[in-house]
Amino acid sequence: MPVTGLFLRNHGMHRTLVRAVRDPSRPGRYDARRPRGEASYADAGTRGYSRRQTPSPPPPGTVVQVKPSRLKLSRPARRATLIVHVAASAGWLGLTLGLLALGITATTTGSAVTVEASVRAMKLFADWLLLPVAFLTLLSGLLLSLGTPWGLARHRWVCTKFWLTLATTTATAFALRPGVNSAVAAVTAGGPLPDTGDVLFGPVVSLSAYVFMTVISVLKPWGPTRRGRRLRAQEAGARA
Repeated sequence: MPVTGLFLRNHGMHRTLVRAVRDPSRPGRYDARRPRGEASYADAGTRGYSRRQTPSPPPPGTVVQVKPSRLKLSRPARRATLIVHVAASAGWLGLTLGLLALGITATTTGSAVTVEASVRAMKLFADWLLLPVAFLTLLSGLLLSLGTPWGLARHRWVCTKFWLTLATTTATAFALRPGVNSAVAAVTAGGPLPDTGDVLFGPVVSLSAYVFMTVISVLKPWGPTRRGRRLRAQEAGARA
């Protein structure tokens, strides 16, 4: 039922009496019976107010999806991590090339002194440089995957590179280093090189894996994984 009311408005020295009727369909406002250009008290009190500032709560029974928090690197942190990862990967590749050159020298030379010097240098690289560089490459790559939109399981090339890096790191610790140590022990005792595979097989496999990982890092082939396609569809639906 409409409620009538009176309000006064001063305009200079003239006082105008305006009769206004509240519109029940629009709470807080008055209808068009006031003079043209006049603003009601409700209009003046809510001027500049936007309904977007206070969204209405969802109706009862609505399921609200909350996105899980994800590690996100800032731009300086991402650049620093990328530099560390590229430098460590290049160092790992260079060390593997050096090991391969020393292994070829040890298996092809006829000098016992050269063989001993070569395998000792391989042991020095394997003990003091390979494992720290390998772990630095693995950890920096993992941080880049988790802290950037690439993700760890969203693209096939990222998954392939991660598992290859993990496999080569494990092979370095449990296959390459023991083989080099056994070769050094045999040569130091005055015997010949026991097996050429101990000093050649590990560097050849590692070098092949590193070159392959470098290629897929540049080309980024194979597209997203099933999880990546699902997450991309969810993000597109959320933006829409």
